Amino acid sequence: MPPPEHLEPAKRDPKRLRRTAFALVGIMILGGILVLTAYEKFADTKVDDTRPAIIHRITKERDLRVIRQDGQTADLFDLRGKVVAINVLDSTSPATSGISNRVMHRLSEKHAANPDFALVTLVVNPLPAEHAATNLKSIASQLAIELPQWWLATNEPKTLHKFIKNELKATTFPHPSDAGWQFDTSIYLLDKQGHLRRAVIPQKNGGTPYVSPFDFDQAANWDNQGTKTGTANSNVEQLEIILTETIDTLLAESATTP
Repeated sequence: MPPPEHLEPAKRDPKRLRRTAFALVGIMILGGILVLTAYEKFADTKVDDTRPAIIHRITKERDLRVIRQDGQTADLFDLRGKVVAINVLDSTSPATSGISNRVMHRLSEKHAANPDFALVTLVVNPLPAEHAATNLKSIASQLAIELPQWWLATNEPKTLHKFIKNELKATTFPHPSDAGWQFDTSIYLLDKQGHLRRAVIPQKNGGTPYVSPFDFDQAANWDNQGTKTGTANSNVEQLEIILTETIDTLLAESATTP
C-alpha cells in the first residue's frame, strides 16, 4: 500500500543524532558509575560484618525423625526455638569424630544450665532396628551423652545420609569404605529458626570475609602443616573460640528474628 501523498520523508539531522547518541552514552556511563559506587559502599559495609552466615533453612517438610537413646521417637523440629549443635558419629569407631566429640562435650558443659541450647549426635552407621534403642543407650552411656540436653540419635541409613548431605550441607555423603565409614566430621550449627549457620571471618587485608564451616579435622590438618592463625592459638583452638562466639551470638537473637 503506497503512503499518502501529503507525507514527506523525515529529514535526518546528523548533528542532532550525534548529540542524542552522546547523551545516551553519557547516561549509560553515569549509571554504571553510580551502580559501581553503590556496590562498593555496600561491600565496604560487609567487610566488617561478622554476623553468622545463613547457609540453608531446614523446613518442617524436610525435617528428620529419629530414635533417641531413651527409645523415644522425636523430630529435630522439636528443637525449634533452640540453638542446636550437631555432629556425626560412627559408633564402631568414635575416635573418627574425636575432636568434634570433645568440643561437643565442652559446649554441653558450658551451656548445661541454658534451656535454649541443645546438642544432637547422629549415628551414621546402620543399627539393627530391633536393637537400635538398646545400642544407642549403651553408646550414650559410654560417651556420656545425656538427655534432655544432648540427643544421641539415628534413622535408617538412606534417610539419615540424605539428610546429612542435603540439609546439613556436608562435604561428604556418608558411605562405608575399607577404612571404615567416611563422612564429614564437622559440627553443624542451627539457629532458633532452623537456619544452618556458619561463622563469618573478616580478612585482615580486606576483601570478602571468609565463611567458615566448623570443620575441626581440617583445622587439625592445618596445625599439622604448620599453618599459623596469627594468634597465640592453634587452628583447632581458634575455631572453637569462633564456634563459641557464634553460638553466643545466636543465643542472643530472638526466636522470631528473620
